[in-house]
This record gives sequence, structure tokens and C-alpha cells, in this order.
Amino acid sequence: MIDLLSPVGDFDCLKAAVQNGANSVYFGANLFSARAFASNFDLDELKNAIQYARIRGVKTNLTLNTLIKNDEFEDAFNLAKKAYEFGIDAIIVQDLGLAKMLIKSFPDLAIHASTQMSVHNLQGVLELQELGFKRVVLSRELSIGEIEYICRNSNVEIECFIHGALCISYSGQCLFSSMIGGRSGNRGKCAQPCRLPYKLLENNSVIDSGYLLSTRDICGLDFIPDMINAGVTCLKIEGRMKKPEYVATVTRIYRKYIDLAESSEPYVVDDADRKILMQAFNRGSFSCGHLSNEPNKKLVFKDKSDNMGLFLGKVEKYNSNKGYITVKLNEPIEVGDTVALERESGTYNVSEVMVSNKNIKGTKIGQTVTIGRMKGNIKLGDKIFKMSSKSQNSIANDSLRFENRKVALNCEVTVKENQPLEINITSANDLDIYKNLNITSTLDVLPVEAKNRPISKDDIIAQINKTNSTPFSFANIKVNLDDNLFLPKVSSLNELRRTALENVENFAISNIQRISDGINYNACNENSKNANNSNSDENKISVLLNILNEKYDYSSLEGIDIVYIPLKYFVNKKYSNILETLSKKFELYIYLPTIIKANYRNLLSLNIENAIKSYNIKGFVLSNISNLLLLDNVLENCSLNKNDFNFIANYTFNIFNNHSVKELKELGFNRFTISPELNKETILDLTSSNTEVLASELIVYGKTPLMNMNYCLLGKANKCYPNCYAKCNSCNRYYLKDRLGLNFEVIPDNIQTVTTIYNSKTTSIESTDFVSTNVFRIDIIDESIDDINNIVSVVKSGNRFEGKDFTNGNLNREV
Repeated sequence: MIDLLSPVGDFDCLKAAVQNGANSVYFGANLFSARAFASNFDLDELKNAIQYARIRGVKTNLTLNTLIKNDEFEDAFNLAKKAYEFGIDAIIVQDLGLAKMLIKSFPDLAIHASTQMSVHNLQGVLELQELGFKRVVLSRELSIGEIEYICRNSNVEIECFIHGALCISYSGQCLFSSMIGGRSGNRGKCAQPCRLPYKLLENNSVIDSGYLLSTRDICGLDFIPDMINAGVTCLKIEGRMKKPEYVATVTRIYRKYIDLAESSEPYVVDDADRKILMQAFNRGSFSCGHLSNEPNKKLVFKDKSDNMGLFLGKVEKYNSNKGYITVKLNEPIEVGDTVALERESGTYNVSEVMVSNKNIKGTKIGQTVTIGRMKGNIKLGDKIFKMSSKSQNSIANDSLRFENRKVALNCEVTVKENQPLEINITSANDLDIYKNLNITSTLDVLPVEAKNRPISKDDIIAQINKTNSTPFSFANIKVNLDDNLFLPKVSSLNELRRTALENVENFAISNIQRISDGINYNACNENSKNANNSNSDENKISVLLNILNEKYDYSSLEGIDIVYIPLKYFVNKKYSNILETLSKKFELYIYLPTIIKANYRNLLSLNIENAIKSYNIKGFVLSNISNLLLLDNVLENCSLNKNDFNFIANYTFNIFNNHSVKELKELGFNRFTISPELNKETILDLTSSNTEVLASELIVYGKTPLMNMNYCLLGKANKCYPNCYAKCNSCNRYYLKDRLGLNFEVIPDNIQTVTTIYNSKTTSIESTDFVSTNVFRIDIIDESIDDINNIVSVVKSGNRFEGKDFTNGNLNREV
């Protein structure tokens, strides 16, 4: 059976998820959660949340899915240890170093790879499988076909998002919020600049405008049977920042359709249920995300970036004195609903619904009614939207107040003359925590001979069955009853039942909790120390040439030791002379893309093989963990020794701590690139403490890529030629202009159909501040040869560029 995983931001959301049919839930603690602004749980609440869910047969997942700095690592480990002791089923992790330490320290605890790890192909899944992960949460950019291919060829559990908000960027690869405002998505503090308005410029002309990066929420109801057939383990609902009513409603609807898909009944989605989901929350209706194999031009809704509600109708009359609006209904309306007007901020509570000046209760689509009371700058023809439904919220809230989620038990009640009341309870379910349940409880009440009506078996069963306020129900009740007995108080059976079920709950809790004696951070940290680094690079200059220009004379470059060239330039023979020149003068590395979808893997593998045969390739810059297995296969096919090449971990690996550096060393890397999210103190700590472990590289100049998107802004603006390849290689320049007038360059990749957005300002850092760094890297987009030589000169002198077009990024601030 496929697992339904629901989001939890607080305890009411937990009840909403559990009582409406979630198989499992995920939530964060007060620290290290990718939703830092959700309510989350302190330690006591965390313990209670785990017990509440697991007693009711619902699995629990802790989101410890942010990047961890050295001075935070012990706290993160201890939080995981506490969750382990409390009985958590799994921990969702982004940080590679933390994941490996938890895998080694708690072998009976499932560690799940967060979608923040940007795993989007089979090679990435297999690499994490080898590292010991039990489940991988795939990137949301995959189609059903790609998901199925991964499921069929791997042995780990696969989890996919099925409903909720969708990031426009590959998760874990978005630096937009971090670089422009210091609030890092990788640290759980994303400010969501993707939900702001922009203008799309072609050179200097506006070709599109609006909320150009704001995606619609995904709704995967139609894809549930496909997900099941693909072999997906778990379907995940996004929404840890949402209210309990949302969690209850969405969980209930998806429970209904998962059950339907797993039955023998025809799978048909009721439009009324789609509307219920739309009413709960939508941004201009839903999209299917990337689940379809076709490019999704409906991915983004550019007119508005927050909840749209349901279109109710247009203002036909407006009484400004009384605040009455007359509207022909596109949806039913009732007192207690909330509505909003297109041009007005905020919402209005519907206090009256009238026809012919008389209040009414029920309405229907097509009916013309007057609703009140609303005052503002309201004009005839304004669109009205129904933002919430009182009746739907009532259904959701009622589900929180009742124990709908029951664990089945068997019981045997013994009522004998002059003997204490006795009840024996065993399990009638297949949950592990109740596996050996066999509890006998007694109550010191003695039945006596009846003078009038004796107690019957039906009387006893009726009292024992009163479990409505508990998480338990009795599948079978056996009664051993002597003839002609009377109980002085029938309520004593209630007391017997309450005592027994309290004992059952305590039994379950004792099986939920674990002991972690002997497991502590200091011992694990001592075990993580490793061998010396053998890389001899020191104070070298590397240059990434993002774009090659046939008109440039690259032989004129000076002061450079290492050159990185994107793999796509090894595909086209017209760049062969440039590559030949560069390989003779510098150490030439192939710069692998962050995203390598399955349909391009074979092509890229062939190009890598050809590049190795044609040029003096010194090594590779790897941008994703999936690149490791890809390169292993290529080098094996070429009968080449992996140790003859240098492997550089790009900044996209998001390395924040010594433990992650150590894991890179274990994976065979020779050098790692420091994340642009780190400030000066953290960089110095990271580099100085790892001089004997792994060489480091720091980007001291360049425009930082803010987003990698599986979405083309040009295509959405209908600016593509029939041959998409031609448009992406045209001489036109594209930018997103924000509200402050800053231009962020947009560069599509015609091979991978990945669009990259670059920072509006160029990062420039003084290299002399970082004496422990081995290599200083310069990232070039299309600067001239003279400009590149000048940049190299400035970097070598230890200086930086000043002015409004430059930034030192996060160097002097904490993310």
C-alpha cells in the first residue's frame, strides 16, 4: 500500500493529519527545520507528537533538513538523538555530513534524503542508496516516466510530492533569497522572492511582466494510479506552514483517492473534490507540476502570487451605505464564508446572504443574491472570490475534535462471583508496537448475587465498547460471566476499561521509546577524524568560462592555472580550437551541469568520453552527487583510472561543516568549493580545520547563479523559435527586472532545458583574507579577454572591485 505523508506545523495540524487518514506525518523541531517560520515543536512537544501519532499507528518523520555549521553540529546530533529516543520513525536530512553520522550512529533508524539534496536521476538515487539512505525524496522536476525508471532500478524507498506549493527552482539549488537578502532557503528561512513581480526584458524591451516565477500549487489527484504503478513508496503533501483546516481537507481528499486507486473500482476524480482542494488553497487553479511528460506552460500563474480562492462572480450592484453587494453566483455562498475582491486587500466575513431583502440559508450556482457587508473602493464589474467555506472548515474542525483513528484490539472480560473484575487485552492489528500485547487489568469490585435483574453479556459489551474518546476500538469482545450476578455500580466497567486502555497506551509508549546508551556526539566526532590530504594545489587561480566566444583569443589569457569549461562546449566541434588552446596552456577541467536528466545521460556520457580522448583533461567539477556514478561508468568504459583525474566538488554540494568535507574525501574528491552562503568566520573555520583533510576552493569573483529551473521563461512569453535551440543561442540578452530596478540575467540551456538566473550584482571578495584556501576561483559569463586578465590581476593582488554593481555576498552576514 502506498504511504500518504501529511505536513504538520503544530499539534492541531498533527491531529488534522492523523484523524483524516495520513499513514505518516512529517514535522520540524525548533531548530534545523527547512520551515523555520512554522510553529514547530520543542522537545516536550516533539515527544508528545511522536507518541500521539505512533499510538494511533501513524509513522513519524522529523525534518532535520537544513545545512549545519560546525558550531551547530553537536546540537543537531543531540536533537536527532532525542528524537531517536522518543521513537521517531525516520529523520529527513539535507546535510551530507549529518546524514552519514546518523546512519552510522543509529543503524536501526531510517534516514531519508531530503528533496533539498536535489536528487533527480537514477545515479543520484543509487549513490545515496550505497551511502545507507533508506528513502530518497525526489526532486519535483521529474515526470511519471522518469520516476518509474528510478523506482524500477533502485532498492530504496522513493517519495514524491503529490500536492501543494512548488518551488520554481530545483530545491537545494536556490540561492535567490540568500544572496539578495541573507535569508537562506537551505537554512529554512526563504523569503520567497519567487513570489514577487518581475519584468522580463529582451535586451532592453519588456516582453512579459507579472509574477513570472510564482508557480501554481500542484495537484496530483489524476496521477495517483500512475504513481502506484510506478512503484512509488510515499506520496507527500506539502504544507507545514498551512493551517489545520488545510491539512485536514487535503489529507481527507487524498486518502479517499488513494483508497479508490488501490481498490477494484474505476478511478474517476469527482470535480466537487477538485473544488474542495481549490477552496482550501490555490494560486490561480492548479497545475500537474512536472508530472506530465510535456513542457508545462501552466506551471506559473503570473497574475497573483497568493491564494486565489474560487471565483464567486462579479459585482452587479453595490450599496456603499450598507455595504451590500449583489452578485450572480458562480459558487454557493453562506453566512460565515469569507470573500475577497480582486482590487481590494484583505478579506470580508459574509454576515448576510439575501434574496429580495430576505435572509436565506441555502444558495445555488446561477442564483443572484445580495451579500454583506463590505465597504471599500468597490466598483461594478469587480471580481469577487470565495476565500474560505464555513461548511468545509466545519468538517475539517470536527475531525480534530473526535477520535476517528482507531487501533483494533481484542479483549476478554471476566465477571465472576466474589472475584475482582478482570479484563485481558491483546492486539487485533499488525502494528509492531502492539505485537506482543497481552495485558490483564483488574478492578477491586466484587460482583454479588442479583436480587432483581442480573447483568447480561450485552450490558458488559455495551460498557466496554465505549471507546469513542480513545484511540482504540475492540474488534472482538469475549465475556466470561457467571449466572445471576449484579454489579453495585455499572460504571465500574467503565473504570475497568479506562484503566486497561491506559495500560495499553503505556505499553505502546514503552515500545515506541528507545535507549541510546553509549551513543554520544563526542565519540562519533572522534571517529570521524580521517587521513591527511594529498592535494598539493596552493594559491592557484581557476577560471570558469561559462560562455565561450569564437571571436576571443584565449591564448592571451594570463595568470591562470586552471580553466573550467561547461560540458556542452565539448559537444560542438566549432569550439575545438578554443579547447585545444586552453588544454595546452592551462589545466583543463570539464565542468559538469548540476542537472542531468535521464534522457541526456547517455549523450553526456558519450561527450565526456570524446572530450577525454581529444583533450588533455585534468579533472572534473562535479555539481551533483549523481555525477559520481556517471563518471565512474564513463571512466570504466574508457578503461581509465579514476585516480588519474582530480574530482572537484562544486559549491552546489552545499558544504557547511567538517563532517561533510570528510564525506567528500571518502567519496573520492580532491577539492571542494566553498558555498557562497558562508560568511567570513565560517569560511575561515571550515578551511583552516580541513587543511589536513581536503583542499578548498573559494569563488572570489563572479555573478552567482541564483536558480536552476526546469522551466523556460522565454517559452512562457512565446519568444521561442520553432527550433528552440536557435533561440537560446541567439545574440539577445534576457533579464528579470525586479521592483528595485535590478536586472537578473536569464540564460537558458538549450541542451538540458534548464534555465539559470544570475545575481544582478557581481560578487567580489578580497582573496588575502583566506590564507587557508588552496584555489581562488573566478566565474566568467562573457567578459572580454582584457577584462578577464584585469580581474585575475586584481584577485592576485588580494584586492576586490568596489561600486554599486558589486557585492561581497554573504561575507559579512549570517544566513
